[in-house]
Amino acid sequence: MSDAYAAAGVDTRAGDRAVELMKAAVAKTHGPEVLGGVGGFAGLFDASALTRYRHPLLASSTDGVGTKVAIAQALDKHDTIGQDLVGMVVDDIVVVGARPMFMTDYIACGRVVPERIADIVAGIARACSATGTALVGGETAEHPGLLGPDDYDVAGAAVGVVEADAVLGPDRVRVGDVVLALASSGLHSNGFSLVRHILAERKIAYADVSEELGGVIGEVLLEPTRLYTSALLRVLERSPDGVHALSHVTGGGIAANLARVLPVGSWTEVDRGTWSPDPVFRVLSELAGTALKSAEGTWNLGIGMIAVVDPAAEEAIIRQLAADGIRAWPVGTVSTTARDLDGFEQGAKGVDGGAVRLVGDYLT
Repeated sequence: MSDAYAAAGVDTRAGDRAVELMKAAVAKTHGPEVLGGVGGFAGLFDASALTRYRHPLLASSTDGVGTKVAIAQALDKHDTIGQDLVGMVVDDIVVVGARPMFMTDYIACGRVVPERIADIVAGIARACSATGTALVGGETAEHPGLLGPDDYDVAGAAVGVVEADAVLGPDRVRVGDVVLALASSGLHSNGFSLVRHILAERKIAYADVSEELGGVIGEVLLEPTRLYTSALLRVLERSPDGVHALSHVTGGGIAANLARVLPVGSWTEVDRGTWSPDPVFRVLSELAGTALKSAEGTWNLGIGMIAVVDPAAEEAIIRQLAADGIRAWPVGTVSTTARDLDGFEQGAKGVDGGAVRLVGDYLT
């Protein structure tokens, strides 16, 4: 029957080979809490560490990488897309102040190429190790006839834990809190349908070289998502009362995502004049013939995470993030003074939150 299955386009032997190639990378993410190793029907994680918490809350998140995978496939470069996946999933968990514990992944493909799958999973494993997350399981599914032979998509889910009285969010935010921007590494993993549309309209190939971007266009676009989790957890350890809320700037852009973590009745203006968006955003906007401001609801424009902090802790937090290689700077303050909120983003994704708008002009 396995030969018949192979004739239908599913190669179980290739799947087994992929598992063998990825086992070492996955095992490196395992601490003593992970039981059973790789290949079981379910991943086992020893949760007895939760007994050290007074009132543990589990935090969960799931996400994918979106159409960025199309660029990885076009360049046949698959070793960075895994970090994008982990960043999209695990950095959502730290937003509530939670420490990630474990993650699982899912890869759907038209044809299992063991080396390709191993590259993807190796990237996931490296990022899991960097964020202190155990990769406890996953699935590679071969879907011939549904996906092309070289097509694939990736998704993942993770679980973390936070003490109930340490959860970050709108209820901790106070008038006068400082809004800190944390620099992104580029596009991260959002807005790639627009990126691909712009390049297709201009008939620009991913393998083309751009002097403005300083390299092969596709490789610049594949710059992996910055991981914020470990650095932010260290900030929370040193300044547990200094950070009041965090916002992961993903789909929807800066204003919409920040509005989700501000309390109803509050507002802030994010000053564009405090930073200069990376060249990748400027070049793409120029190619599209549009202003940078028109992409504010699509791309992060240089800010990948936002921290709302106590003013007394601002300088110490900026210094600590810098020590972890993450540039942070103030972009606004939280207010509740009565004013006209026309033109502000007010809440997003079903959350009735605060109000945010971007003001001024970007630095050149």
